Amino acid sequence: ELLSYAMWSSEPVPFDPMEITLHKVYEQTQTQDKRKEYQLFHEYPLEGKPPMMTHLFENEQKDRIIAAKGAPEAIISVSNLPENEKNEIRRVIKGFGEQGYRVLGVAKSHFEGNDFPARQQDFTFDFLGLTVFYDPPKKGIKNVFQHIYDAGIKVKVITGDNADTTRAIALQAGIENNAPAINGSEITTSSEEDLIKLSENTTLFTRMFPEAKLEVVRALKAQGHVVAMLGDGVNDGPALKAAHIGVAMGNKGTEIAKSAAALVITNDDLEKLVIGIAAGRRIYANIKKAVQYIISIHIPIILTVSLPLFLGWVFPHIFTPVHVIFLELVMGPTCSIVYENEPIERNAMQEPPRVLTDTFLNWRELTVSIIQGIVITAGILWMYQYSVDYGNNEEKTRALVFSTLIFSNILLSLVNRSFYYSILESFKNRNMLLVGISVLVLMLLFIILYAGPVSGFFSVTSLSTKELGLALLTACISV
Repeated sequence: ELLSYAMWSSEPVPFDPMEITLHKVYEQTQTQDKRKEYQLFHEYPLEGKPPMMTHLFENEQKDRIIAAKGAPEAIISVSNLPENEKNEIRRVIKGFGEQGYRVLGVAKSHFEGNDFPARQQDFTFDFLGLTVFYDPPKKGIKNVFQHIYDAGIKVKVITGDNADTTRAIALQAGIENNAPAINGSEITTSSEEDLIKLSENTTLFTRMFPEAKLEVVRALKAQGHVVAMLGDGVNDGPALKAAHIGVAMGNKGTEIAKSAAALVITNDDLEKLVIGIAAGRRIYANIKKAVQYIISIHIPIILTVSLPLFLGWVFPHIFTPVHVIFLELVMGPTCSIVYENEPIERNAMQEPPRVLTDTFLNWRELTVSIIQGIVITAGILWMYQYSVDYGNNEEKTRALVFSTLIFSNILLSLVNRSFYYSILESFKNRNMLLVGISVLVLMLLFIILYAGPVSGFFSVTSLSTKELGLALLTACISV
């Protein structure tokens, strides 16, 4: 009878995993399947604090089935039981909860006529028993949460389960918790100031309903946190919508949860969330590297073109438009293709999350890029002055300056692969596109220097091995 009424209190076409299980168990245990005989003609949706739901079925002979299920506390409170039995049931529920089981109470009722009460709690229920479910954390979930903690991300558990079950599951999953659990009623009755403190210091939020979940998300956002909310149920909809990043489960998520979310995980695997976080950090870091590279390399180009002209140096037009166009053609693939394909840095998932108000480039990063560009400029202008003092003509000076800038560009693209590790350590993260483009640029440089017609077009002359070595050394020192 318990399993039968547990099934009748579920949706006729179940979507929730627990209700699907109840339908399967009903099929396996009942000698006669009556689901086709009875039609759902009245229902009370899941509501209340704690929640419960009630379904009313009727067949052609007007026989009725009135079944209810929900949080055990809710079912106990509406059932006609002596206090000592209620206490014994509560003790059993607590024991199951401490082992990580999810527990539902089941009850039945009788009602004649169609003048149904406005509230399902006003029916007279007979307590039938408890249905117990165990959905252990997935294998490897502790490692997933450890990666999340290493990335500086805080984890909050917001669930409709009771405190005992939530604590047990959190412990099994490796979720860090050093504070008592808070229930939904406490959330909605707290002042705004207390709610902010509770949301910051509490990890486990139990017996939560839609309004309470929404309040927690809003409180976390009010503190400047970037909030990602994961959910799969109808009750998660408002919180998913309010979070900066609403994430719904693709397999077991309801359509309401999916429509409210900004992101849907197709296979319900939290490990994919960690991969997504890592991918996001890689993309953001690579865009930042590309921008810093662009800033750094444009400074020497601009200053090398302008300073000799403004200061009236002996060769004022050291770079012509053709040289600038060539340099831009070199820089384009470097920043758009090479950096886009950079693998994630080893420490990326140990960095704290960015603050929501952070600028794309902070002053330190911008200053580093500017200093890089100025130092490269100094090296190039030194090469210019050295060539002039050595008595070289304009074509030779241009070839030395141009070669130094090309070498500096290649070295800068290597150096800017990481601002945390040395250039040698960065080589451990292979990027074959970078190697390919660097080799291609060097080949083009040698064609420009040593192919007569091309040299004439670029107004340069060939360089000796010693001169090339000097240009490379100057670039190495500058970068």
